[in-house]
Amino acid sequence: MSDYKKLLERARSQLPDKVFKKSRFKIPQADVSIEGNRTFIQNWHRIVSTLNRNEDHMLKFLTGELATSANIEGQRAVFAGKHSRSTLQQLIKRYTNEYVICEECGKPDTNLVKEDRIYFLVCEACGARQSVKPV
Repeated sequence: MSDYKKLLERARSQLPDKVFKKSRFKIPQADVSIEGNRTFIQNWHRIVSTLNRNEDHMLKFLTGELATSANIEGQRAVFAGKHSRSTLQQLIKRYTNEYVICEECGKPDTNLVKEDRIYFLVCEACGARQSVKPV
């Protein structure tokens, strides 16, 4: 029995710290402003870095869902057309649920890996690996 406990402790010591953290992940709120016929997300860089995702991938998702064009100007994203804060926030939440949160353990500690033409969501906490829809 003591050998079993030693093996169990050894296995636990090799797990990453992220597995044991119980901190709550919050989806960042978009700071949206509309000027003329363009919509700006002022804190774009902070949102992308919090979600640990590529700017281009997330921008491509949002432009596809909004059916509009967009570009990045410094720390902010600029979308053609007028889009409400709630619409953009819902899309960021949907992106987070589809491309950031692990389906197995529910943690945001994931990486998006592209192999051939398929994207995989690889969880650093539990080791799960799942394919995700292309953008």
